[in-house]
Amino acid sequence: MALQPQVKKLVDQINAATADGPGIPDMSVEENREGLIGFYADIIGERQEVAKVENVKIPVDGDEIGLRLYTPEGNGPFPVLVYYHGGGWVLGDLEVVDPLMRSLANSTECLVVSVDYRLAPENKFPIPVEDCYAATKWVAENISNFNGDPEKIAVSGDSAGGNLAAVVPLMAKDRGGPKISYQILLYPGTDFAFDTKSFEENGEGYYLETSAMHWFADQYFSTEDEKVHPYAAPIRAKDLSGLPPALVFTAEYDVLRDEGENYAKRLQEAGVPVEVKRYDGQIHGFFWMPVLMDDAHDALQRISDTLKKAFS
Repeated sequence: MALQPQVKKLVDQINAATADGPGIPDMSVEENREGLIGFYADIIGERQEVAKVENVKIPVDGDEIGLRLYTPEGNGPFPVLVYYHGGGWVLGDLEVVDPLMRSLANSTECLVVSVDYRLAPENKFPIPVEDCYAATKWVAENISNFNGDPEKIAVSGDSAGGNLAAVVPLMAKDRGGPKISYQILLYPGTDFAFDTKSFEENGEGYYLETSAMHWFADQYFSTEDEKVHPYAAPIRAKDLSGLPPALVFTAEYDVLRDEGENYAKRLQEAGVPVEVKRYDGQIHGFFWMPVLMDDAHDALQRISDTLKKAFS
């Protein structure tokens, strides 16, 4: 279908702005980080009240990272949703996604753990994904101290975070834990070949462009060989059997559309229960745009319904 009216309005505004100014590959890392904050500031939604917000630091490979825990109203122990934010492995932080995490906690009635993994290019592959695995392992071992249920852990993320949320269950399978009950992947990147039909159809003019994906990959990786490692490109893993059930969201006008859907197909072929929802007329990143996009609210409701059913 054609772009939804609310989507077309935004895309036209973005294209007009970038026609007269630099795009992602033309800016520095810091400029892009500041630009992400500015772009989403007014469209990511309000900061809802939750019962409790706690910041903790956990050790990771000689360093430490931050986690932010959002506890909903209720008695608990609560199911847990570990969330890895998007931003091309280069952009984003706890503050940018804070409104979304509050909405997720209230809607899903889960204790949401937002992971402030270290970013590239300062911390290249595999550091971000190792951080996310370490955070998930810490949750399994410690979340009972925060009124969370370590037997009910789901992982989720959007875009690059969707990539990380696909990889962490693979790592958990390879390393003997922790137990992950569900994976929710929002328009995830699952490969770095950039050769699918959706890259051909949507590579320019629909917010996330092919040139930007190459720029993000250049920041994330040190070598070409790393791009085909299963912990970078989970679709290249030989065996996907035994992974947790998945809910996969894609968007019609997104370069990553086919990667998400192809990965979902691979999971299904491996015997993993999968639900796929493509948002027609939609672009990449819509989940961060609830002020503008009705589909963001629909996705939130689907996540909530899925987790409540999974953890009932």
